[in-house]
Amino acid sequence: MTQFLIANMAPLMFAALVFFLLVGYPVAFALAANGIVFGLVGIELGLLNASLFQALPERIFGIMRNDTLLAIPFFTFMGLILERSGMAEDLLDTIGQLFGPIRGGLAYAVVFVGALLAATTGVVAASVISMGLISLPIMLRYGYDRRIASGVIAASGTLAQIIPPSLVLIIMADQLGRSVGDMYQGAFLPGFVLTGLYAGFIFLVTMIKPDFAPALPPEARSLRGMALLVRTVTCLVPPLILIFLVLGTIFIGVATPTEGGAMGAAGAMILALMKRKLDWSLMRQAMDTTAKLSCFVVFILVGSTVFGLVFRGVNGDLWVEHLLTGLPGGKLGFLIFVNVLMFVLAFFLDFFELAFILVPLLGPVAEKLGIDLIWFGVLLGVNMQTSFMHPPFGFALFYLRSVAPKTDYVDKITGKLTPKITTGQIYWGAVPFVVIQIIMVGLVIAFPDLVTGGIDKASAVDTSKIQIEVPQGEFGGGMYGGPDSK
Repeated sequence: MTQFLIANMAPLMFAALVFFLLVGYPVAFALAANGIVFGLVGIELGLLNASLFQALPERIFGIMRNDTLLAIPFFTFMGLILERSGMAEDLLDTIGQLFGPIRGGLAYAVVFVGALLAATTGVVAASVISMGLISLPIMLRYGYDRRIASGVIAASGTLAQIIPPSLVLIIMADQLGRSVGDMYQGAFLPGFVLTGLYAGFIFLVTMIKPDFAPALPPEARSLRGMALLVRTVTCLVPPLILIFLVLGTIFIGVATPTEGGAMGAAGAMILALMKRKLDWSLMRQAMDTTAKLSCFVVFILVGSTVFGLVFRGVNGDLWVEHLLTGLPGGKLGFLIFVNVLMFVLAFFLDFFELAFILVPLLGPVAEKLGIDLIWFGVLLGVNMQTSFMHPPFGFALFYLRSVAPKTDYVDKITGKLTPKITTGQIYWGAVPFVVIQIIMVGLVIAFPDLVTGGIDKASAVDTSKIQIEVPQGEFGGGMYGGPDSK
């Protein structure tokens, strides 16, 4: 029995983690508890040295010293301030009026606003709930098919997962030991290609089934001519300026992601102040939610650090490497296996859990196979986007269900009937967009220049630095190590 435990410590450790996650045990504590328990067992069996645990305090303090992780509360705070200050409502109303005369106009508006919100807020829940509250009743009132209406809102909200300043890309860069700025640059084009695919699907629907996404009737279009032009400019210019201040300064190298996030948070407060929406209640709600999310991320990162330290101590990294490098098909076989694995696990785990648990195990194998880690991180980010859309556990579907009408009702202003939406209709509406997300995964694999085209020259210099600085990342990154991303 002892020999069996010594020979199979790594797979047993991984299996125990999967078991605890499946029974619903909190992720951070499942990771840390598994690491500590198996570490003690390993010491008792003589497989590990007791001094291994002496590295834990320095690793945990390394997480606290990691400046890159400061970008998470900054971008979260920025998104919450913008969402609560009514920016989404103004954008949807204005863009809806702009696209209203064409078939599927409201659906195009939702996709366009979803991309804009993604590039400013980076928070999926805020985007889905805002668009669900504002545009869903209008789409239903004017005859949109309920599956199309719910699917396009949920899918457009998840663009915040892949379009910078996405939170998961920050985590991905930290875990893979790469620059957040490069990860943002790599994800920018795929994010907007995915937006175009959503719009293309709406176009196909309007060609095949015009009654599924009709144009707005004239009486519903209250803004025309110069009034519409002025409203469009005043609503679009502030968020576009904010996007440039945040992402533009990161891309051209003027600011680090952390500094860009700080500018974004300050800019969001200025915009809210200009709209006279900034008050103590809004600030308190935003700070409360930001603190909770930041603590959630740090606790999982600490847990993954404990787990990763012991997992590497029992040669778990070598076990994973031998397992994955032995797959048939070489590099392509590895990519197919990893993407299928991510797609299946996304039914049960959210993107933070996938990023903290699996990415540090897969990164070293990908690098050994000669795969660019920026490209690999963006590929996984696109794949993990499906975790929000999977029936029956997709979070975007839950967010939409919470605000979708559960009974038929008559609108007091227009007198029109707004039909209810069933959970089944929300799930069926999500299916075509999950297929589109899978197609996007295939496009990133088939055309790697979508990611690497704009960053190859910039990355060439950083690679040598990353290799030199690896020891520092031993304490600052996740299970994989790597440098603190700047």
